[in-house]
Amino acid sequence: MQDKLRELIAQASTAKMSLEEREAQRLSFAYGNTHFENGQITRATIQHAAQRLQRMEAAR
Repeated sequence: MQDKLRELIAQASTAKMSLEEREAQRLSFAYGNTHFENGQITRATIQHAAQRLQRMEAAR
């Protein structure tokens, strides 16, 4: 079992994520951490906040 785990870790360490995959991972991380603290946070809340931040950054 440990050999298989080592093999999977090695594969994961060289995996490349697309920009879309990285953004999805970032949003999932944000949702998981904020929802844990505040049950009223939804995935839609996180998506809306991310879009608002992108617009603000683009306006700079």
